[in-house]
Amino acid sequence: MRAALFLLSLVFPLLGYSQDYPVRPVRLLVGFPPGGAMDTIARVIAPRLQESLGQPFVVENRAGAGGALAADTLVRASPDGYVLLLAESGTLIVPALNPKVTYDPVRQFAAVGGVCALPLALVTSVQFPVGSTQDLIDALKSYAGRHAYASPGIGTLQHLAFELFMRRAGVNAVHVPYKGASAMMPDLMSGQVHIGVISAPVAVAQAKAGKIRVLAVTSPQRLATAPEVPTLAETLPGFEAAPNVFVVAPAGTPPLTIARLSTAVRAAVGSRSVGEALAKQGATPMLSEPAELAARIGAETRRWAAVIKDAGIKPE
Repeated sequence: MRAALFLLSLVFPLLGYSQDYPVRPVRLLVGFPPGGAMDTIARVIAPRLQESLGQPFVVENRAGAGGALAADTLVRASPDGYVLLLAESGTLIVPALNPKVTYDPVRQFAAVGGVCALPLALVTSVQFPVGSTQDLIDALKSYAGRHAYASPGIGTLQHLAFELFMRRAGVNAVHVPYKGASAMMPDLMSGQVHIGVISAPVAVAQAKAGKIRVLAVTSPQRLATAPEVPTLAETLPGFEAAPNVFVVAPAGTPPLTIARLSTAVRAAVGSRSVGEALAKQGATPMLSEPAELAARIGAETRRWAAVIKDAGIKPE
């Protein structure tokens, strides 16, 4: 009897601690500089998390190594819920791309909840004589290895999305990496390079201006803001390569703390103000429970690691 009471005396304070969470400010890490899309999303959801949980959520920019610096900070933090990471699909790619990065997203991230997806778009120059994804596939098959495609850099989601497209479609093209999206756009618009993968909102805006042609988006569903643009999945069933944004904690964070955080994230993402702010970023809200998000993290990590290995992609 005394042993049982002793065990209960240990368990109840732990449960109470998780139920009382949070009792001090929470750090929300972002692996990119202020002013970018990820920073903007973090600063949109942080006030709503504070509103739900009653403590400040302080956005902390830890830019570097494609988000790896912030991820490494997270996995080294105490698993108590006071250090979180607003991560994105690129965070899952870095360990497979760079052998110097040692964190393991599957083992060392505790999934909290999804925030949004940031669809990409498959585009061409207006000079390139194709009007659909199937037209592009046919052209690439007819002139195997003679066409080139642009991306913002080696190992970016845009690069890997096109590599995945080539494997699914059974085609081949030469990769031309640029130093960022702004560097590749003039060549894409002028026809110096005919094919590329870029942010869907940018693609739609430039297509409406007549500067490029949008063939498809990489998300499973068509965009609400551009329903006339088909998805790649309509030509290649099951295709998905839309970067996801989500909140994770260090592995070992108490389940009750994860549950409280997950409820708060769902409330924030589901709110009208956050939904409108995400839409301005070209993002689609992505509500998901911890178990669902954990499965997605595992699946994405394996998918991109396989693409990197198959394509023999090495960091610059």
